[in-house]
Amino acid sequence: MEDAYEDRPLRASALAQELRALFGKMKRRLREQASAGDLTPSQVSVVLRLEREGPMTASALARAEGMRPQSMASVVAALEDLNFVSGASHPTDGRQTLLSLTEACRQRLQEGRAARQDWLTRRIETRLSPGEQDELASAIALLQRLSED
Repeated sequence: MEDAYEDRPLRASALAQELRALFGKMKRRLREQASAGDLTPSQVSVVLRLEREGPMTASALARAEGMRPQSMASVVAALEDLNFVSGASHPTDGRQTLLSLTEACRQRLQEGRAARQDWLTRRIETRLSPGEQDELASAIALLQRLSED
């Protein structure tokens, strides 16, 4: 009987499907450990963009996120209500407002990441033998190669 994985393209396709499913499940499990509360995907995206790129105007955020300015205004308003985002006068154009993350938001991001790190560390320590941890390290190296340009 022929092994279904002997055909290399079929094997690669099956592995890709399994990886996508596994990554999706892992992402959900990590998200459960330190949820972003009731933030919508758009709000999460804006918070992460501001964290990564620094202060921006609402119009620059809208362009970067591919949103209409009116839609971005409602996302920003919700984040301001949660004390995640605050505005300050633009240093060169006083008519504009630069939006940035509040310290409370930065603290929440840090706490969430720490909770996810702790959960994953405990899972690796308690569910995988030292030999399996070595296998995981090898698999991570392979996954890093897959993600390279």
